Amino acid sequence: MLGQVHDHIVRELGESSRTDTIFVLTAIMFNLLALAVSSGMAVAAVEERAGTYSEVNLAAQTYDILLAVFIGMTLLINAVAVAALAFGRRNRRTLLDGLVAMYRDNEVDRYYDPSLVSNYGVRYLLFGGVIVSLALTAIVVPIIIRLTG
Repeated sequence: MLGQVHDHIVRELGESSRTDTIFVLTAIMFNLLALAVSSGMAVAAVEERAGTYSEVNLAAQTYDILLAVFIGMTLLINAVAVAALAFGRRNRRTLLDGLVAMYRDNEVDRYYDPSLVSNYGVRYLLFGGVIVSLALTAIVVPIIIRLTG
């Protein structure tokens, strides 16, 4: 029975890692896409504002609204990704604590360095830092383009 519990915990850890990877990659890809699209819309809005016709100003307002929507979606998707990472971090910690306790109870804990548990925590902080940095870039760069254009 102990072997089955061990296998189950290890499978859960693997599933947790895959889920975390999906959230990280999704957030990174979305941020890069949002940066490109929002920057393009900001440039287009600046170019439209250079005109004098009311139709031109309407087009620029449309770009501004779309830019605001992309900024909102960037905030939402990144908040979800960071929350998912925090949840994954808690789950991983719980599973690893159980695994270490199982190893300790069976006197094989010397084969698993407990510092790995804290190393995983650092990894999650770094993933979160990458996501937040890219999100800020995807928001700030188009705003700078729009305001200084």
